[in-house]
Amino acid sequence: MCLGIPGRVVEIVDPEQHLAKVDVSGLQRTISVRLLADQDLRADDWVLVHVGFAMAKIDEEEAKLTIEAMKKLGQAYTDEIEAFNSTAII
Repeated sequence: MCLGIPGRVVEIVDPEQHLAKVDVSGLQRTISVRLLADQDLRADDWVLVHVGFAMAKIDEEEAKLTIEAMKKLGQAYTDEIEAFNSTAII
């Protein structure tokens, strides 16, 4: 199963290449935010992350509710965190 997981934007590391560092459950990775180029992303914004790409901008409340619900999925949540941990754009 592939899920998207909420991540908080820590910083925009390369605006020209649309790269941002995001924090997902304490793990930080650089991901592509190119799909959200028109969303004016900034530090502390929340995004839905899947395989190294921000797929949607979400608000903090939605992020928290999604994280709570995902944790209840057990192994699927763990798998998604592991997948995030193993992917990064350098």
